[in-house]
Amino acid sequence: MLKIGEKQKLIIKEKKEFGVYLSEAGKDSDKVLLPAKQVPEGSAIGDEVEVFIYRDSQDRLIATTNTPALTKGKLAKLEVKEIGRIGAFLDWGLEKDLLLPYKEQTYEIKKGDKVLVALYVDKSSRLCGTMKVYPYLEKATAINKDDQVTGTVYEISRNFGAFVAIDDRYTALIPKKEQPAGIKAGDVVHARVTAVKSDGKIDLSVKEKAYIQMSIDADKIMKYLDAHNGVIPFTDKASPEIIADAMDMSKNEFKRAVGNLLKAGKIEINETNITFRK
Repeated sequence: MLKIGEKQKLIIKEKKEFGVYLSEAGKDSDKVLLPAKQVPEGSAIGDEVEVFIYRDSQDRLIATTNTPALTKGKLAKLEVKEIGRIGAFLDWGLEKDLLLPYKEQTYEIKKGDKVLVALYVDKSSRLCGTMKVYPYLEKATAINKDDQVTGTVYEISRNFGAFVAIDDRYTALIPKKEQPAGIKAGDVVHARVTAVKSDGKIDLSVKEKAYIQMSIDADKIMKYLDAHNGVIPFTDKASPEIIADAMDMSKNEFKRAVGNLLKAGKIEINETNITFRK
């Protein structure tokens, strides 16, 4: 059986000027053409060739000895070559670009973007990409609490938080309470593993442990003061939105860091602002 979207080893059954026809060993049906420019030099009838099978621009099954950046059921980041009428077209290393239908896009993309996609076969037996990658992600078995990991945000949920593909392969979540302001689908994040649950699910945080994070936040406040003539134009009583917009931290993080700096005698809190201690 010819397996579209996968690499497989087939036997050369016929030779023509324009290429060779391949099929499975012991079978003469379900032949597929390997164009002449793809045929390994010196090949003969009966030789085995490893190929990838897809559909050409005329929707015919075709074989290639080139290895695409993505195979069926796997994930990869591919560059958007153009946006068309029926979807986006992605560069995956083959002559015919991979279609990413609009219905399989989870956020707006543009030419030049690199998007995390999986490969699937649609109802018309054509290969397509999808940004709905959750079903294709694995549960990690060698990731532990406090490990530092890198991943791609593939979905933002109002209820749960930011879903992340660690190493573009394993499923994980930045819970809503840990979700940093401004994070969006497509972002690459560096995070700390905060929990590995019994069902294999992983929780992440882009923040360090509390005592380390407080030091980082305090340093951020001092740098802000340095850059703004020694004045923060609000106090720790400001709204969470004002604090997040100016400092990129939550109100609780800001209050903890301010309290630490106040205790160390580095700042003063006035009615309307925070300044260096005189």
